[in-house]
Amino acid sequence: MNTSKYIQVVNAHCEGENGSVVVGGVLQIPGATMQEKFDYLNNEGRDLQRFLCFEPRGVPHGSVNIVTAPTRPDADAGFVILQPDGAHPMSGSNAICVTTVLLETGMVPMTEPETIVRLDTAAGLVTATARCEGGKCIDVTLSMVPSFVEALDVEIPYMDQTIKADIAFGGDYYGIVDVQQLGMEIAPQNAHLLFDIGVDLVTRLNQQYSVQHPMYASLNKISYVMFRNIDGALVQTCTTLKPGRCDRSPCGTGSSANLATMYARNLVEVGDSLTSQSIIGSQFGVLLEDTTTIADKTAVLPKVTGRAWIYGTQQLMVDPTDPFKQGFTLSDTWGRFINEITQA
Repeated sequence: MNTSKYIQVVNAHCEGENGSVVVGGVLQIPGATMQEKFDYLNNEGRDLQRFLCFEPRGVPHGSVNIVTAPTRPDADAGFVILQPDGAHPMSGSNAICVTTVLLETGMVPMTEPETIVRLDTAAGLVTATARCEGGKCIDVTLSMVPSFVEALDVEIPYMDQTIKADIAFGGDYYGIVDVQQLGMEIAPQNAHLLFDIGVDLVTRLNQQYSVQHPMYASLNKISYVMFRNIDGALVQTCTTLKPGRCDRSPCGTGSSANLATMYARNLVEVGDSLTSQSIIGSQFGVLLEDTTTIADKTAVLPKVTGRAWIYGTQQLMVDPTDPFKQGFTLSDTWGRFINEITQA
């Protein structure tokens, strides 16, 4: 065996969404803060993202999480999410996977019946409270970063109609669209149509609207379109991701962004609980714990509860003679938007 790289990975999923965690082989990511590490992985460090996320090692459905030492004294660990289109600052499903892997592998000591893990992310501090029993995480509740609305009911010309979307931040920026505008349901048989429309809409949104987080300079684009169907305290969700797929989980950051829009519309108040349900029927509990302000914006403080399971391990290697060591994508699997990720 001749290898120039050796990376150890623990495979996990959160309510159906793959969120693998690198536990060895990546010694250090440059940067004094998680924001700087996030920037590095989206620029000079792009080769690592392509190695982990592109074929033949990667798949379009899921993320790979890089765990680091924390950059702030009030955190236990840091992490950055890698997806096929680049690094992302925060993800609820991935934070639940990371917490579960850290505790169930012993990288962070587990205390029963509850263990608190403070996660340093490029979107701010996220506190994970894991219910633990018999060496296993039963579930994880995330105290999410402040989530706020940028705009409600912005208009996007699409095909022969105008689509209205809410723009909100929940750890990443979202365009949130009521799925009824498409005359469709959030259902497995519609996944291909939903991601195709969603990835097109996020491109259009970024062309027409600018966003800028008031605290973090690098958080300045809309990453996803999430379709929703609000039915009382049940919110069906379908987050669409570049180059073209649907989130299998109910989406923690998207659910947080949606909670901010519902608060802005007076549909929820402090203390209310919702259930976010994914396209495959898995669920997160979402609680509006409190409100705060970020710069001049009213923000909600969500708590998101979900479960993750470890299902395997991998040892990833690369032979120096392998012509595909940096990975590749094809539109038959990755969709028609692959140029947006391969040229980034």
